[in-house]
Amino acid sequence: MLKVGSERRVKVVTIVGARPQFIKAAAVSRAIKARNIMVAKYAKEERTINEVIVHTGQHFDTNMSEVFFKEMQIPTPDYHLNINSMNHGAMTGRMLEKIEEVLLVEKPDYVMVYGDTNSTLAGALAAKKLHIKVVHIESGLRSYNMGMPEEINRILTDRISDILCCPTDTAVKNLKNEGYVLTNDYPLIVKTGDVMQDAALYYSTFSSQNSSIVKDLKLVDRDFVLCTVHRAENTDDPIRLRNIFGALQKISECMPVVIPLHPRTQKILSTIDLLIPNCGDKLMIIKPVGYFDMIELLKNTKIVLTDSGGLQKEAFFFSKPCVTLRDETEWRELIDLKVNIIAGSDKKSILAAFNDMQYTIIETDINVYGNGKAADNIIKNFK
Repeated sequence: MLKVGSERRVKVVTIVGARPQFIKAAAVSRAIKARNIMVAKYAKEERTINEVIVHTGQHFDTNMSEVFFKEMQIPTPDYHLNINSMNHGAMTGRMLEKIEEVLLVEKPDYVMVYGDTNSTLAGALAAKKLHIKVVHIESGLRSYNMGMPEEINRILTDRISDILCCPTDTAVKNLKNEGYVLTNDYPLIVKTGDVMQDAALYYSTFSSQNSSIVKDLKLVDRDFVLCTVHRAENTDDPIRLRNIFGALQKISECMPVVIPLHPRTQKILSTIDLLIPNCGDKLMIIKPVGYFDMIELLKNTKIVLTDSGGLQKEAFFFSKPCVTLRDETEWRELIDLKVNIIAGSDKKSILAAFNDMQYTIIETDINVYGNGKAADNIIKNFK
């Protein structure tokens, strides 16, 4: 740890590898910046935090240009490792090697990782082997589906982390059920809230200035469904995929369905001869959208249908009911609150869930994910 006079600097290396992780990490970076300004101005805190950002390049995203970082007010990475387009083992191994090189140069006090990607696991492993403390954001999430690579990544990362930042009470409970012990020493389990809500609340204040998508799609003052389908358990199973899109076509007969279609999903649909026509103002197949566009679609939609973990929460953030097109979810609290329902991929189940959920009214004052204070709660643990 570097000491400068009476001031103490804590160095944190943040590992990210995908666009959603950058958006989450930006919330923490803003909190770090605000804390450092307060220290400099009022000297109310001993420590300042020096953050170094490493982008593994796991998800090659052409939208992550200089404009993306500028518009989203996200710090540009200090290191870009350009590791992508590999199988899971090769990718994780290469990341482990390159992240270790960065850590040997930077010598941080903490390494901070997000979620459940290969970048998450590689960052945690590299740090732990160098005896650097690991901070895991979104710790304690469980789908209990070991067929998901994400489940393996999150479980292993939790096991070697020193500070486990849990977004919800359910996440804390999951760790306790697995034998983790609440302690004032390491490993430290803390309920912080969810940085995804921090990001959603922050960007929603000016998303309308950066997006005209609702107007462009002629959906102003109209009820419509927002749907995403990208998870491998659905896209790699032709039967599940046919059922899901069969249900979406049926729903579109009574309400427009907007589907920002992932290129991978589109490619798979073509291989099984299930090319879905863009049916005018009914079934609206559009290209993947940016974060501002997604927020505006969420603000204006009637209901969300998705197999995305993140979008389930974002639906709740904007008081929209959700139907989950999976057989399980990590976000059990949403099921318990009856604002989300698991429909799986069965056509009849999806249609029934849609009919049940589209009229659900969500209370806006329920505090499940921290109400935008998660980033502040996270950085309190850097000592």
